[in-house]
Amino acid sequence: MTKKKSFRLQHVTIASLVVVTLLFFLFSCSGEKVDTTSFSVENRSKTPKLRTDSITTLVSDSGITRYRLSALQWMIFDRDTHPYWDFPEGIYVERFDEEFNVDAFVQSDKARYDQTTQIWQLDYNVIAQNLEGEKFETEQMFWDQKNEKIYSDSLITITQSNKIIVGYGFESNQNFTRYAIRNPQGIFPVKEEKKE
Repeated sequence: MTKKKSFRLQHVTIASLVVVTLLFFLFSCSGEKVDTTSFSVENRSKTPKLRTDSITTLVSDSGITRYRLSALQWMIFDRDTHPYWDFPEGIYVERFDEEFNVDAFVQSDKARYDQTTQIWQLDYNVIAQNLEGEKFETEQMFWDQKNEKIYSDSLITITQSNKIIVGYGFESNQNFTRYAIRNPQGIFPVKEEKKE
């Protein structure tokens, strides 16, 4: 290769490199701001590990399906000082008999389960029905799963087949079969409709 060709080739290569560098700076230093989003979790205890929507799950006892739990939203906060599950849009739990008929249920507009204490807190429009068909209605109810006990300090209404019992404060076993109202306010008979 002659000296002239070699000089031109080096000159073209250097010129190309300068052009590419200038183009790089031209496009990278344009005055436009690029929108970016940064994500950092400052307080991990307030951020759920799991969030799921529209959940329905079956729970078995001794190999037999006994319960169905449904919720519009379920969040698990595992880094809180007391890890908990949150059901901010309510919960509905049904109990099945041996033939898969619903024989009892509990529902509320909001629920929370403390994993450390194993206590469920049900809030707002809490309704439960036991195996005998008695209906329990209150604004707040707690289920101590470890001690198999249900209790409430709120106004409670219990509807039985022949009467309605109203009072404040309530304690029961977890099946709602043995219960006591701490401060009864009244017992009202239910009028039976006459069949013609």
